[in-house]
Amino acid sequence: MVRFCISAALALMLAPMADAQAAPCRLALALALDVSSSVDPEEDRLQRGGLAAALRAPLVARAFFAGDVPVALAAYEWSGEAHQKIVLDWTLIDRPAALMAAADIIETSQRSESGQPTAMGHALRFGATLFDAAPICDAHVIDMAGDGQNNKGFGPQTAYRAVPFAGITVNGLVVNAADFEGELGLIAFYQSQVLHGPGAFMVIASGFVDFERAMRVKLIREVSPPALGGLPSTQGSRG
Repeated sequence: MVRFCISAALALMLAPMADAQAAPCRLALALALDVSSSVDPEEDRLQRGGLAAALRAPLVARAFFAGDVPVALAAYEWSGEAHQKIVLDWTLIDRPAALMAAADIIETSQRSESGQPTAMGHALRFGATLFDAAPICDAHVIDMAGDGQNNKGFGPQTAYRAVPFAGITVNGLVVNAADFEGELGLIAFYQSQVLHGPGAFMVIASGFVDFERAMRVKLIREVSPPALGGLPSTQGSRG
């Protein structure tokens, strides 16, 4: 009888831990922020503040809570080959307060690097490893924001071949220069080298001042529950 009581007590103690580990989740979304040397302090402020404002936008919140199964969210910054840092660890967005708290953490975070090159392949590899600690989710997406092409270390396509990316979609947020036509090479780079997986797409921001709007558009599309019977989109996946 005593043995039974002890076993029952242990089961009750471990149940919340098991429930947290196996919490249902429709999407694990990792947001990658570019802090390479091409991003100056004001642009970094616009990026963090823009992401936080997008998360607080009513239409984005509506998309997060449109389904019964929540979204898990994480964010990290990236620049050089060995320069990646978690800004927001995996958080289950299961209520409005969790979404607002995530936005606050991102907005008040401090940039860790400012003089490193653009090592996007290494950033993607780091992002892929984050899902090892993510909740169990139906889909896995990396949201790669950046204002330049890879110029250090291996590139995105090498990362996709060398690291287990099966089941991970990579979408892009291209931070374009004020002169839209002057950065068509960056758009083509994202289309041919960065976007990865079924339904991968990108959104273009006209400079960091447009980051919030572009992020709102992308988040709504990413976190909205898939339409019943809908087909996955391939817009922008290649060429």
